[in-house]
Amino acid sequence: MQEISGPAQLRRRDRAARESDEERLSPSATRSAASRGRQHLEERDEFRTAFERDRDRIIHSKAFRRLKHKTQVFLNPEGDHFVTRLTHTMQVTQVARALASALSLNEPLAEAIALGHDVGHSPFGHTGEDALSPYFMPDEWHHAAQSVRVYEVLEDANLSWEVRDGIRAHSWKIDPPPATPEAYCVRFADRIAYLAHDALDALRAGTLRREAFPASVLERFGEPGRAWVNTMINAVIDESLHTGAVRMDGDTLAVMNLLRDFMFEHVYQSAEQLRQQRRAVAVIRDLMDWHLEHPEEIPDTYRQDEASAQTQAADYIAGMTDRYALATHDRLFRPTLNI
Repeated sequence: MQEISGPAQLRRRDRAARESDEERLSPSATRSAASRGRQHLEERDEFRTAFERDRDRIIHSKAFRRLKHKTQVFLNPEGDHFVTRLTHTMQVTQVARALASALSLNEPLAEAIALGHDVGHSPFGHTGEDALSPYFMPDEWHHAAQSVRVYEVLEDANLSWEVRDGIRAHSWKIDPPPATPEAYCVRFADRIAYLAHDALDALRAGTLRREAFPASVLERFGEPGRAWVNTMINAVIDESLHTGAVRMDGDTLAVMNLLRDFMFEHVYQSAEQLRQQRRAVAVIRDLMDWHLEHPEEIPDTYRQDEASAQTQAADYIAGMTDRYALATHDRLFRPTLNI
């Protein structure tokens, strides 16, 4: 085995050098040296840029680790190959970096936003938003805002403004939109990733057959899986280079939206999914009601004195993994036998 040794074979690349490299990015790219900064002042790292540091903090957070046991679409699926919230996050990160790299944008910023975008998700996927929103009327509870709260309050990571803004607005329904082109890469990456992998999961589960997909989807995107991802990524790259902003051409966007509508009708809101979702909503609301009546049972790390009782309970329950939520529900509500 050849050893690599000696100063001539390695070269120091510190933060100043990395920030200097960013000057070669596209004019619209976000420069880490020009970040709006953090909520609390701190010394800059010797080697890492601000966005690289944020990426590392997110990866090492407890909320990020919990994603491996959180549902993407199918609740308690049988088999080892279904997508979890963690594998979804990794796929979003890959697509976001591919877009940022091709468009000469700031890859570490896109990566950090993508890695942190879903840490606020409750157990059982988007069902949690339906379950928790009635406790916060007239507003709704949304996982994007919860993701920001995780890193601002529950696990104060002191992330840069640009990363927090990208996490806040990674969902297309959020207004105002994000402030950086890298965050728009994550917006597209999130939709590209979930449409592709959720379709494969639906095929694997027997919920869909290939022939069921609209003909226009198969004609434009090809076979479900890698071809879809590649086609949609290239569509964003081509249109973005043509227009100077991160976007997808109208024809491809129309087909992608058709696919999204199809997935909602036949997968996300299918009769079987709605049945499972009703059970998940009941579990989450049982847990919310119980902890509102027994606030002393909320762990200290989730008991923020300035927060309302509803917020403290939601912080705790939203942070649960699927299996922990089910186990806690069983412990609190399953009848015990007196023998």
